[in-house]
Amino acid sequence: MNHPSAPPSNGLRLYGRRVMLRPLVAPDFAVWSDVRIRNEQWLVPWEPSRLANQGDPTRQRDAFATRCAARDRDRQMGVAYAFGLFVDSGVCGEVNLNNVVRGAQQSGTIGYWIDQSRAGHGYVAEGVCAVMRFAFEELRLHRLEVCIIPRNHNSRRVMDKLQLREEGIAQRFLEINGVWEDHVRYAITIDEWQARRDGLASAWF
Repeated sequence: MNHPSAPPSNGLRLYGRRVMLRPLVAPDFAVWSDVRIRNEQWLVPWEPSRLANQGDPTRQRDAFATRCAARDRDRQMGVAYAFGLFVDSGVCGEVNLNNVVRGAQQSGTIGYWIDQSRAGHGYVAEGVCAVMRFAFEELRLHRLEVCIIPRNHNSRRVMDKLQLREEGIAQRFLEINGVWEDHVRYAITIDEWQARRDGLASAWF
């Protein structure tokens, strides 16, 4: 089902060949909530537990608006950049650049999810590639990392498509759905990006 895009909270938009990414805004609630509710069994096993005092942005419009405002502040401070993933003008997931660290590290981590009905078409890989281009060419970060539970084969296929370097297992790395889970760490540096940019661009842009 196609839905019109709400106006962006700023002019920040990223593009792949078929996808568009922009910050989510409060008017996106109904469509985003529909996608999340339909996909709860598909998504929740791979996500951190929600704190009780944060409300439920999936079902509460005010909590979603608060979530959008918090992400706006993170973006203004330069510590995280959250994007809705849009295909055919409808939101179908997210690709987020989190934990941006400056100083000597110049790094960030990428996380993502997608509507199960849209999975398997390379949309996430395309969105991740667009976020990598933004991180390396606009933010001038040095290194990006993606961390995935080893048995999450759907998420790992995105890394296979993009051929990011696998660095090993971080034990009990993140709390996911109430359990401290091991994660496979994937990474790419700006040097690798520059060496591979033309090939990635021809594949995804």
